[in-house]
Amino acid sequence: MQITVRRVTQEDKAEWFRMRKGIWPDAPDEYMSFDMDKILASENDVVFFACDNGKPIGLTEARLRDYGEGCETSPIGYLEGWFIQEEYRGKGIVGIMTQAAEDWAREKGCTEMASDTWLDNPASIRAHEKMGYYEVERLIHYVKKL
Repeated sequence: MQITVRRVTQEDKAEWFRMRKGIWPDAPDEYMSFDMDKILASENDVVFFACDNGKPIGLTEARLRDYGEGCETSPIGYLEGWFIQEEYRGKGIVGIMTQAAEDWAREKGCTEMASDTWLDNPASIRAHEKMGYYEVERLIHYVKKL
């Protein structure tokens, strides 16, 4: 296995979209694709592929945000999402991609990086903690039919 990390390009949009659906499978296709060109053109967003011998096997999306729960500075780097193909999970690839996103945020002047995950995603919680992230807050969302 030869893992490299590179930025996603316009030519990668189909594979990027496929991996985004792996992160958020229930989101409508229109929602998943509406901002891809904007993200690619933005100075405040970055998308990385992890590749095994040149073949994309993972994705990390990050951006600069003005605020992150528990952060004391602004702007902050924010891990928006990551995806690793199933056969590559548990091999440290998320850490490699996260390091690339953290380096990018550092180059943008950030001194903090934040992220989030669902309470019912223990694999993501463990991965965050293994990479040095720590929990700062919990939030419960409510809804009422009218």
